[in-house]
Amino acid sequence: MPNTVLITGAAGLIGSHLSQVRLAQGDHVVGIDNFNDYYSPKQKRANIADIVDHERFTLCETDIRDTDAVNEIFDAHKPRAVAHLAAMANVRYSIGRTPLYTDVNINGSVNLLEAAQKIGVNVFAFASTSSIYGKTDQLPFIETDPCNKPLSAYPASKKAVELLGYTYHNLHGMNFTAVRFFSVYGPRARPDMMPFMVTDRIARGDTITLFDAGDMKRDWTYVDDIVQGVSAAMDKPLGYEVINLGRGEPVLMKDFVTIVEELVGKQAVLETPPAPASEPKITYANIDKARKLLDYAPKTAIADGLTNLWTWYQQHYIG
Repeated sequence: MPNTVLITGAAGLIGSHLSQVRLAQGDHVVGIDNFNDYYSPKQKRANIADIVDHERFTLCETDIRDTDAVNEIFDAHKPRAVAHLAAMANVRYSIGRTPLYTDVNINGSVNLLEAAQKIGVNVFAFASTSSIYGKTDQLPFIETDPCNKPLSAYPASKKAVELLGYTYHNLHGMNFTAVRFFSVYGPRARPDMMPFMVTDRIARGDTITLFDAGDMKRDWTYVDDIVQGVSAAMDKPLGYEVINLGRGEPVLMKDFVTIVEELVGKQAVLETPPAPASEPKITYANIDKARKLLDYAPKTAIADGLTNLWTWYQQHYIG
């Protein structure tokens, strides 16, 4: 019998790649996605087009806030491990939408945690975020930072679930690993994410908003490297852990834009306002813990990753 794993947000950037990896390992993958219209449901369906009919893939079109539906899925499939990737994302979009982010990211996660502990899931891996660190003075970002000053509802909701994860570990013995993602990019990128937006707007000749004239730094991490870390977290019962998954090499945004300009063969049209209060000056992962506990080893350099993104973009949005 194949090992059964459950992946929420299975049709997204990370979820679709992770589903493919776990299927290739021989698992039965139960994917949950509600295909909401935050961005194109058509793109999400395209993301999983190659696996939706796979004999070991079960797609459940369900909202994680639907308690009864979540319980039925866990009862029916009894997954051994969970990768919880589904969420309302985007720091800036969360501003003014705290009730929505609380409902989806916190209440939805509690539904999953409850269902998981009832059937005795072995490992619950939770997708957290580097934006939890806010405007910390600690560089590179390290997991021992208390992270008690989130800059918007999105990281606040993620921190809340990290704390709830400890509650489930303490009360129910659940193995809960929160993996904090740093600026994930690659083929199947969400249209609201900076790598897609920069690529798309340069290709179209549209204006790009580049805060602080591109003097901010982001620790861009290629999707395949992130998936390797998440998959490892699903397989290792570690008690309770919080682990950074980044590349550990921050890149200036203006250098990032230059790479995309060279790939597309066009110059960017830029607006360069000051960064809003929700935006940290830098994200920078200390990944020593991930290397030690998960054998995490990011391999993809920014130029190579952006080349792959550009290839995918041309196939799906130009040709």
